[in-house]
Amino acid sequence: MPKGSGYNSQGNHYNTPGGTNSSSGSSYHYSNSNGSYYYSNDNGSTYYNSGNGGGRYTSSSGHTTQSYGGSSKK
Repeated sequence: MPKGSGYNSQGNHYNTPGGTNSSSGSSYHYSNSNGSYYYSNDNGSTYYNSGNGGGRYTSSSGHTTQSYGGSSKK
């Protein structure tokens, strides 16, 4: 992914480097046109939020935690 920010062919805005708590490396952040957003961090972890209360975090070791409107499910 190119460094900087812009829009992909689906109209989603990206920012790289742009993972959580990161200003360098290969991290990136997408703000999607449907209100969802996605982070990919340098340590291999990812976070996706659907924009309507649901989210999914996957750690660098592959452990996934999902949340639904304030509750979480592992």
